[in-house]
Amino acid sequence: MTGAVVLVLATFLASAVEGVEALTIVLAVGVTRGWRSTLKGLGTALVALAIIVAILGPALTHIPINGLRLVIGALLLIFGLQWLRKAVLRASGFKSLHDEDAIYQHQVAAAQSGGTLVKAGMDWYSFTIAFKGVLLEGMEVVFIVLTFGSTQRNIPLAVIGAAAAIILVTIGGVVVHAPLSRVPENTMKFAVGIMLSSFGAFWGAEGAGVKWPGSDAAIFGIIAFILVVSLGFVWVMRQRHEALDQRLAGATQGDD
Repeated sequence: MTGAVVLVLATFLASAVEGVEALTIVLAVGVTRGWRSTLKGLGTALVALAIIVAILGPALTHIPINGLRLVIGALLLIFGLQWLRKAVLRASGFKSLHDEDAIYQHQVAAAQSGGTLVKAGMDWYSFTIAFKGVLLEGMEVVFIVLTFGSTQRNIPLAVIGAAAAIILVTIGGVVVHAPLSRVPENTMKFAVGIMLSSFGAFWGAEGAGVKWPGSDAAIFGIIAFILVVSLGFVWVMRQRHEALDQRLAGATQGDD
């Protein structure tokens, strides 16, 4: 039960982050250039992603579970630490926060200046941008669904978590008809980075033969440990960032 709840939560959060980014691209192109070709690009990308899941999902179930957890654990740890590194840099001020409004305006400007190639009643710019944006963001969702679902031998449950997030993000986008800039995406990315890193360490160690105390419940201890360490890094780096700002401000005043 513990593993199932955490599985759904992890896939939900990660899919919600990618869904917000894909939604921003689709909205910008659809509002600027029209919805017919944009929605066709969106639909084609979703079909391609469904085919990938349908092909790879059953194939992963035939791999021995320990070997699967070792490989997937290593991949998730690498993937999660990349997310966590960016989240720590953003939280400490060394990297600018992810701004969906700014990204939306950039996509709108690109769509307005994009060429117009219409064949067979299709605006191929809108189709291509929507298809590429949804496919690229969706591939990360597919990766998370397949890795989480296959290691727990429960891909349908991982799909439910991802589908719930995509449906919720889509409804939000349709209702407000704008990028979901109020969604705490940076906080969500921080949480997803912690969860991916934690599951990577947990499953990788299990695949190598480690027996965790408390079985699946040990994942909560790993999450707590990585969270505390990450917050510690944020605090230290934020202090350094503030000290650097003060030195730069002092140097500027000295030049004046």
